[in-house]
Amino acid sequence: MTQARSLPTRQTLPSRAAALLFTLLCAITAVAIAQPARAEIEVNVNRGDVQPLPIAVPAFGGGQVGGDISQVISANLQRSGLFRPLDPNSFIEKGLTANVQPRFADWKTINAQALVNGQVTVEGGKLRVDFRLWDVFAEQQLLGLQFTASPESWRKVAHKISDAVYERLTGEKGYFDTRVVFVAESGARGQVTKRLAIMDQDGANPSYLTSGDSIVMTPRFSSNSQEITYMSLKQDSSTVYLFNLESGRRESLGTFQGMVFSPRFSPDGGKVVFSVERAGNSDIYVMNLASRTSTRLTTDPAIDTSGSFSPDGSRIVFNSDRAGSPQLYVMGADGSGARRISGGGGRYTTPVWSPTGEFIAFTKQTGGEFHIGVMRPDGSDERLLTSSYLDEGPTWAPNGRVLMFSRETPGGPPKLWSVDVTGRILQPMPYPGAGSDPAWSPLLN
Repeated sequence: MTQARSLPTRQTLPSRAAALLFTLLCAITAVAIAQPARAEIEVNVNRGDVQPLPIAVPAFGGGQVGGDISQVISANLQRSGLFRPLDPNSFIEKGLTANVQPRFADWKTINAQALVNGQVTVEGGKLRVDFRLWDVFAEQQLLGLQFTASPESWRKVAHKISDAVYERLTGEKGYFDTRVVFVAESGARGQVTKRLAIMDQDGANPSYLTSGDSIVMTPRFSSNSQEITYMSLKQDSSTVYLFNLESGRRESLGTFQGMVFSPRFSPDGGKVVFSVERAGNSDIYVMNLASRTSTRLTTDPAIDTSGSFSPDGSRIVFNSDRAGSPQLYVMGADGSGARRISGGGGRYTTPVWSPTGEFIAFTKQTGGEFHIGVMRPDGSDERLLTSSYLDEGPTWAPNGRVLMFSRETPGGPPKLWSVDVTGRILQPMPYPGAGSDPAWSPLLN
């Protein structure tokens, strides 16, 4: 059994909150040491003009794996757009470990406002990682954790540390210890093979879940991160599958008269909302996974599709052309009270409710370009975050702060990109291949 203990503080501080135990996958455990009063440094994530916080992440002690862990942490924080990791060549103090209090004057000289230092050791075949987060100018420890894991889980530990640092300095949950399922594309145009793929949120550890013998579309995670639903399209049929990541078991939702597509789980994972197309008309259905009974939610002669539950499961946002062009509507989870929420010009598609319930993201086509945008659930405060030849299919990070989507240039393959809700932090994802239809997992355990 993995053991965990509190890290000793390196300075006299007032009494803090009790130690907090995290139970992680891969037998990872972490213990939080007493936390100080609110830091003098903080990152206000709600400001559109936020300046990235200068932060130093020197190589953790303990050899190559210590350096690798610090590099992953630094890359995660930089990619968030809220932090600016400093060049290691500028560091004055060398060889800093978790058991040594920093020489704060050296870090102030290079204007590091926060500092993350750590130590990696191997005990009994287990990897132990101790780390501390410091407020440099206040000369105060903000956080200290110890993680124990199997050696091959070092990247997961790095993501957990990144999440802890992000949360301590922003006040919001991180999103680094997550995975993304997506459609990986390969082959020449017109002969593209589409396979269901999964990777860490930073593009590491990609693997394929299907062989490419059929076209896969719209993969979506369940709330427990261990199950995926997706659509498989063959020449004469379409099927919605459930795929268990732990067991590798795949099962069909059942046989339907017509084309079945756009599946998505309910927040509790007990239902799947999907669309069925018959004779040019598409309606939205919901299936109870325990009983395998389905209920039709819309009966309009228009095309109704792309249902997405609100976080509390009480409402569904969907796409319909009942007004003459694709627009966004919200209805009760039982199909009652449908009302239009999109009010601007253009065509609105692929809506998805944010995990916090604060926004609905969507794809919008207008003015000859495609955009990723967000609006409030009542349709107010619409903002377009991106603009390009083809942006589509947004998915939310579990903290509701960042969106991933696919972007395509004229003649080029689709690539995975991300943007934050302010629209300021727009960047390509690290995955080097062609990809579309991303779906972000909840935080892993």
